[in-house]
Amino acid sequence: MDKSNGCRFSSVTSIAVFSSAIFVVTLILVRLLYVMYCSSRSLSKRVLKPASTLIILGSVLQKDRFKPRFYIAAATDNMSLQKAQLLENSLAAENAARVTDTAQFMKIYRSREVGQSYITSIWTTLIAMVHALWLMIKIRPEVILCNGPGTCIPLCSIAFIFKILGIRWSSIFYVESIARVRRLSLSGLLLYKLRMVDQLFVQWPQLQRQYPRATYVGRLM
Repeated sequence: MDKSNGCRFSSVTSIAVFSSAIFVVTLILVRLLYVMYCSSRSLSKRVLKPASTLIILGSVLQKDRFKPRFYIAAATDNMSLQKAQLLENSLAAENAARVTDTAQFMKIYRSREVGQSYITSIWTTLIAMVHALWLMIKIRPEVILCNGPGTCIPLCSIAFIFKILGIRWSSIFYVESIARVRRLSLSGLLLYKLRMVDQLFVQWPQLQRQYPRATYVGRLM
């Protein structure tokens, strides 16, 4: 009798665990579909208010709408941050403001350096993902702007996961390099195929024809 009760209890427990797992997976899939649907919608009806913005160097933007601004470049990329600091210094001088009130400058570990082997890049990618997680928790941006560097993949991946989990909704905009005429860069292709971006802009009409979900906007940079 005890064995029969024990087997029945074990069976009920297994069914409950399985049902809970199915329920959780279903919720995640529904949330994923919702995120992908909302990311593909037009942004024209959204309220035009200042938005905290993460800029993965380099990118261009309207300074009055996108603030505060957080500039991020690879740890080995000093030139991009220097240019961003010069830009923010000139903007601060024009408006008689302090740079620290409108902008911050940060660095992130690269997932893979040029010429680095793919085996060792597994470790550096994990480090970059952890660093990206810490930065995204710290910054919690409403908008992410990026235009090509592989540095953007860990940050955009964390932002996309945050969307699915309902932690933070960050609109992601990717501008493909003007040097990309026929095919997307690896970063652009990953973001496009995995549907992580809200909008992906290309600067050549033939590129838009090959990737129909992209938006052709002419020459930006």
